[in-house]
Amino acid sequence: PIQGEAGVNLPDDGYLRGVRALCDQYNVLWIADEVQSGLGRTGRRSACEWEGVKPDILTLGKALGGGVFPVSAALTRDEVMLCIQPGEHGSTFGGNPLGCQVAMTAMDVLESEGLYDNAIQMGDILMKELKQLPSEVVELVRGRGLFCGVVIRETEQFNAWAVCMKLRDAGLLAKPTHGHIVRFTPPIVINKQEMEQATEIICNTIS
Repeated sequence: PIQGEAGVNLPDDGYLRGVRALCDQYNVLWIADEVQSGLGRTGRRSACEWEGVKPDILTLGKALGGGVFPVSAALTRDEVMLCIQPGEHGSTFGGNPLGCQVAMTAMDVLESEGLYDNAIQMGDILMKELKQLPSEVVELVRGRGLFCGVVIRETEQFNAWAVCMKLRDAGLLAKPTHGHIVRFTPPIVINKQEMEQATEIICNTIS
Protein backbone atom coordinates (compact mmCIF):
# COMPACT_ATOMS: atom_id res chain seq x y z
CA PRO A 1 0.00 0.00 0.00
CA ILE A 2 3.04 2.30 0.30
CA GLN A 3 6.14 1.80 -1.82
CA GLY A 4 9.02 1.99 0.64
CA GLU A 5 12.08 1.17 -1.47
CA ALA A 6 10.74 3.39 -4.24
CA GLY A 7 11.05 6.38 -1.92
CA VAL A 8 7.89 6.29 0.21
CA ASN A 9 5.35 6.61 -2.60
CA LEU A 10 1.83 6.94 -1.23
CA PRO A 11 -1.15 5.96 -3.37
CA ASP A 12 -3.75 8.60 -4.19
CA ASP A 13 -6.74 8.83 -1.87
CA GLY A 14 -9.24 6.15 -2.83
CA TYR A 15 -6.71 4.03 -4.73
CA LEU A 16 -6.75 1.17 -2.23
CA ARG A 17 -10.54 1.20 -2.09
CA GLY A 18 -10.49 0.93 -5.87
CA VAL A 19 -8.12 -2.04 -5.68
CA ARG A 20 -10.42 -3.73 -3.18
CA ALA A 21 -13.46 -3.13 -5.40
CA LEU A 22 -11.74 -4.48 -8.53
CA CYS A 23 -10.47 -7.57 -6.73
CA ASP A 24 -13.95 -8.26 -5.39
CA GLN A 25 -15.49 -7.72 -8.82
CA TYR A 26 -13.16 -10.13 -10.62
CA ASN A 27 -12.52 -12.60 -7.77
CA VAL A 28 -8.81 -11.73 -7.51
CA LEU A 29 -6.76 -12.16 -4.33
CA TRP A 30 -5.22 -8.92 -3.13
CA ILE A 31 -1.90 -9.37 -1.31
CA ALA A 32 -0.65 -6.32 0.60
CA ASP A 33 3.04 -6.23 1.50
CA GLU A 34 3.18 -4.40 4.84
CA VAL A 35 6.62 -5.58 5.93
CA GLN A 36 7.75 -1.94 5.97
CA SER A 37 4.50 -0.02 6.35
CA GLY A 38 2.77 -2.24 8.92
CA LEU A 39 2.69 -2.35 12.70
CA GLY A 40 2.77 1.33 13.54
CA ARG A 41 5.11 2.78 10.93
CA THR A 42 2.30 4.94 9.53
CA GLY A 43 0.39 5.25 12.79
CA ARG A 44 -1.93 2.29 12.17
CA ARG A 45 -1.66 -1.48 12.49
CA SER A 46 -1.53 -1.54 8.71
CA ALA A 47 -1.32 1.21 6.12
CA CYS A 48 -4.46 -0.24 4.50
CA GLU A 49 -6.42 0.86 7.57
CA TRP A 50 -6.08 4.48 6.47
CA GLU A 51 -8.64 3.71 3.76
CA GLY A 52 -10.67 1.25 5.79
CA VAL A 53 -9.96 -1.72 3.55
CA LYS A 54 -8.64 -5.23 4.15
CA PRO A 55 -6.49 -7.19 1.70
CA ASP A 56 -7.03 -10.92 1.29
CA ILE A 57 -3.48 -11.62 2.45
CA LEU A 58 -1.31 -9.25 4.47
CA THR A 59 2.41 -9.82 5.04
CA LEU A 60 4.30 -8.55 8.09
CA GLY A 61 7.90 -8.60 9.26
CA LYS A 62 10.55 -6.24 10.67
CA ALA A 63 8.63 -4.64 13.59
CA LEU A 64 6.89 -7.94 14.27
CA GLY A 65 10.10 -9.14 15.92
CA GLY A 66 10.37 -6.09 18.15
CA GLY A 67 14.06 -5.76 17.33
CA VAL A 68 14.66 -9.00 19.24
CA PHE A 69 14.05 -11.92 16.91
CA PRO A 70 13.63 -12.30 13.12
CA VAL A 71 10.06 -13.27 12.40
CA SER A 72 7.53 -12.69 9.64
CA ALA A 73 3.91 -13.58 9.07
CA ALA A 74 1.23 -13.86 6.41
CA LEU A 75 -2.27 -13.06 7.66
CA THR A 76 -5.42 -14.17 5.90
CA ARG A 77 -8.87 -15.59 6.52
CA ASP A 78 -9.86 -19.26 6.68
CA GLU A 79 -11.39 -19.23 3.20
CA VAL A 80 -7.95 -18.48 1.74
CA MET A 81 -5.68 -20.31 4.16
CA LEU A 82 -7.59 -23.60 4.06
CA CYS A 83 -6.98 -23.90 0.33
CA ILE A 84 -3.60 -25.26 1.41
CA GLN A 85 -3.97 -28.84 2.55
CA PRO A 86 -1.67 -30.67 5.00
CA GLY A 87 1.57 -31.63 3.28
CA GLU A 88 1.21 -29.12 0.42
CA HIS A 89 3.40 -26.44 1.98
CA GLY A 90 6.46 -26.74 4.19
CA SER A 91 8.68 -24.30 6.05
CA THR A 92 11.88 -24.98 7.99
CA PHE A 93 11.22 -22.36 10.64
CA GLY A 94 7.47 -21.93 10.20
CA GLY A 95 5.65 -21.67 13.51
CA ASN A 96 8.87 -21.17 15.48
CA PRO A 97 7.65 -21.05 19.13
CA LEU A 98 10.13 -18.38 20.24
CA GLY A 99 9.45 -16.26 17.17
CA CYS A 100 5.69 -16.48 17.73
CA GLN A 101 6.00 -15.49 21.39
CA VAL A 102 8.23 -12.54 20.53
CA ALA A 103 5.75 -11.44 17.85
CA MET A 104 2.79 -11.57 20.22
CA THR A 105 4.70 -9.64 22.87
CA ALA A 106 5.81 -7.02 20.33
CA MET A 107 2.20 -6.47 19.26
CA ASP A 108 1.14 -6.15 22.91
CA VAL A 109 3.80 -3.48 23.44
CA LEU A 110 2.66 -1.53 20.38
CA GLU A 111 -0.84 -1.38 21.86
CA SER A 112 -0.08 -0.94 25.56
CA GLU A 113 2.53 1.79 25.09
CA GLY A 114 0.45 3.81 22.63
CA LEU A 115 3.02 3.59 19.87
CA TYR A 116 0.52 3.93 17.03
CA ASP A 117 -0.54 7.33 18.33
CA ASN A 118 3.09 8.24 19.00
CA ALA A 119 3.97 7.55 15.37
CA ILE A 120 1.27 9.96 14.24
CA GLN A 121 2.23 12.70 16.70
CA MET A 122 5.97 12.46 16.07
CA GLY A 123 5.34 12.08 12.34
CA ASP A 124 3.40 15.36 12.35
CA ILE A 125 6.41 17.11 13.87
CA LEU A 126 8.77 15.53 11.36
CA MET A 127 6.62 16.32 8.32
CA LYS A 128 6.08 19.92 9.44
CA GLU A 129 9.83 20.50 9.62
CA LEU A 130 10.59 18.61 6.39
CA LYS A 131 8.09 20.73 4.49
CA GLN A 132 9.97 23.86 5.55
CA LEU A 133 13.21 22.74 3.88
CA PRO A 134 14.35 25.09 1.09
CA SER A 135 12.64 24.43 -2.23
CA GLU A 136 15.86 25.04 -4.16
CA VAL A 137 17.21 21.88 -2.52
CA VAL A 138 14.06 19.83 -1.86
CA GLU A 139 11.62 19.12 -4.67
CA LEU A 140 9.00 17.16 -2.72
CA VAL A 141 8.23 15.81 0.75
CA ARG A 142 5.83 12.91 1.20
CA GLY A 143 4.95 10.41 3.86
CA ARG A 144 2.60 9.20 6.55
CA GLY A 145 3.36 8.81 10.24
CA LEU A 146 7.06 8.01 10.65
CA PHE A 147 7.48 6.84 7.06
CA CYS A 148 8.79 9.84 5.10
CA GLY A 149 10.63 10.52 1.86
CA VAL A 150 12.37 13.70 0.72
CA VAL A 151 13.01 14.16 -2.99
CA ILE A 152 16.27 16.06 -3.50
CA ARG A 153 16.95 18.33 -6.48
CA GLU A 154 20.19 16.79 -7.68
CA THR A 155 23.09 19.20 -8.15
CA GLU A 156 26.86 18.94 -7.86
CA GLN A 157 26.50 19.77 -4.16
CA PHE A 158 23.35 17.83 -3.33
CA ASN A 159 22.17 14.32 -4.03
CA ALA A 160 20.63 11.73 -1.73
CA TRP A 161 23.91 10.00 -0.93
CA ALA A 162 25.73 13.26 -0.17
CA VAL A 163 22.88 14.41 2.06
CA CYS A 164 22.89 11.10 3.96
CA MET A 165 26.66 11.33 4.50
CA LYS A 166 26.31 14.86 5.86
CA LEU A 167 23.50 13.73 8.13
CA ARG A 168 25.63 10.83 9.35
CA ASP A 169 28.50 13.17 10.18
CA ALA A 170 26.04 15.32 12.13
CA GLY A 171 24.79 12.31 14.11
CA LEU A 172 21.68 11.17 12.26
CA LEU A 173 21.22 8.13 10.00
CA ALA A 174 18.96 8.13 6.94
CA LYS A 175 18.75 5.98 3.82
CA PRO A 176 19.22 7.13 0.23
CA THR A 177 17.21 5.47 -2.51
CA HIS A 178 17.09 5.90 -6.30
CA GLY A 179 19.87 8.49 -6.16
CA HIS A 180 17.64 11.47 -5.40
CA ILE A 181 15.41 10.45 -2.46
CA VAL A 182 16.23 10.37 1.24
CA ARG A 183 14.06 8.16 3.45
CA PHE A 184 13.44 9.02 7.08
CA THR A 185 12.02 6.19 9.21
CA PRO A 186 12.68 7.01 12.87
CA PRO A 187 11.91 4.35 15.48
CA ILE A 188 8.28 4.60 16.52
CA VAL A 189 9.37 4.81 20.16
CA ILE A 190 11.01 8.19 19.48
CA ASN A 191 9.99 10.96 21.86
CA LYS A 192 9.46 14.69 21.27
CA GLN A 193 12.89 15.75 22.50
CA GLU A 194 14.62 13.22 20.28
CA MET A 195 12.49 14.23 17.29
CA GLU A 196 13.31 17.88 17.81
CA GLN A 197 17.01 17.01 17.93
CA ALA A 198 16.64 15.00 14.72
CA THR A 199 14.75 17.72 12.85
CA GLU A 200 17.32 20.32 13.96
CA ILE A 201 20.08 18.20 12.42
CA ILE A 202 18.06 17.73 9.23
CA CYS A 203 17.27 21.43 8.87
CA ASN A 204 20.88 22.46 9.54
CA THR A 205 22.17 19.92 7.03
CA ILE A 206 19.70 20.45 4.18
CA SER A 207 19.89 24.20 3.80
